[in-house]
Amino acid sequence: MEQKQKQKHSLTIVDFTITEHQTIFVQFSCYDAVLNKVVKGEVKFIGGVPYGDILHPDRSILSMECREVVKEQLVTKYQSGEIS
Repeated sequence: MEQKQKQKHSLTIVDFTITEHQTIFVQFSCYDAVLNKVVKGEVKFIGGVPYGDILHPDRSILSMECREVVKEQLVTKYQSGEIS
């Protein structure tokens, strides 16, 4: 019997904008493997930290697992200079 390969959470940066005050707004789409759903979202980086309802534990529509993966990947992309 063939086993299906388990899908993983994924993140794709769609666009980002840097304001005159050095705030970075990032639009992205992500795949939530727990919910089996593609979700579009936006966060803002202030001082290297991402903020937004999509990352907030009580307001996010993402599963807890996906939310953590998305936040971690956004920070990694920011720190590597991919978003800046």
